[in-house]
Amino acid sequence: MKKYFILYKPFLLFLGKFLLTYLLLTYIYQSYLGQFDVKKLELDGFTKTVAQQTKDLMLFFDCDVKSSPNIKEPAVNLFYNQKHIVRVIEGCNALSVIILFVSFIIAFSGKLKSTVLYIIGGSILIHILNVSRIALLCVLIYYYPSQQHLLHGVLFPLFIYGVVFLLWIIWVNKFSKYATKTA
Repeated sequence: MKKYFILYKPFLLFLGKFLLTYLLLTYIYQSYLGQFDVKKLELDGFTKTVAQQTKDLMLFFDCDVKSSPNIKEPAVNLFYNQKHIVRVIEGCNALSVIILFVSFIIAFSGKLKSTVLYIIGGSILIHILNVSRIALLCVLIYYYPSQQHLLHGVLFPLFIYGVVFLLWIIWVNKFSKYATKTA
C-alpha cells in the first residue's frame, strides 16, 4: 500500500487539495446563501449585483433595458425592448464556476504571490465574462427566442467552461510548481 501511495503521491495531493478547497469554499458559499429566505423571495446580494451590472453594461451600449424583482421566485427580471427576456437567479452569478476555478488553482498552486494574483485576476475575468454572457443572452434570445436552449444551455456554458479550462492550462504550464522552466 505504501508503494502505491508513493507512486501516486502527486495525484493524491492534487485531489486532496482540490477536494478540501472545493468543499470549504462551497460550505462558505452555502452558508452565505443560507442567510436569505427563499420563501420570502430574498435574493442574495451578489446575484443582485450581477443583474445590476448586466443592466448597466446593456445601458452602456444604449440598449433599452429595465429590471425588476421577480414576484414568484428569488430572481431579477430583465426586460429588453419592453419584453421580459431573462430572469437572473442565484445560479447565474458564476460563483460556483469561480469556486471550481479557485479550487483547481490552489490544488496546482505555485508561488503564493502568483497564485493569489492569478486567482484574483481569473475570478474577475470570469465575472466580467459572465455579466457579458447574460447581456448577450438577453439580446440574442430577444431576436432568436427559438434558440434559447441552445444559447443558454449549450453555447454559453461551453464558452464559460472553455475559458476556465484555458485559464487552467495557462496556469499549469506557466505558473504552477509543475510548470517547466525554459531558458
